[in-house]
Amino acid sequence: MAEEEKMPDFSDVQSGTESTAEIVYEVKSGDTLSKIAKQYYGDANAYMTIFEANTDILKNPNLIHPGQKLRIPPK
Repeated sequence: MAEEEKMPDFSDVQSGTESTAEIVYEVKSGDTLSKIAKQYYGDANAYMTIFEANTDILKNPNLIHPGQKLRIPPK
């Protein structure tokens, strides 16, 4: 008689819509970090999350330019 194959236990897995994948967003004319934060996080005040993920290319959260590619980390 073959030994019973053990199935992995997924009982503690939770479903959700949040993704751990990082998004790359290309800045368009008229964009602000607050506007982008509102679009991706539903909260304009979360703009510092985007700024902090992009300090290699951004020195001031108020100065972004069309064409820049910003990392949008998961919230």
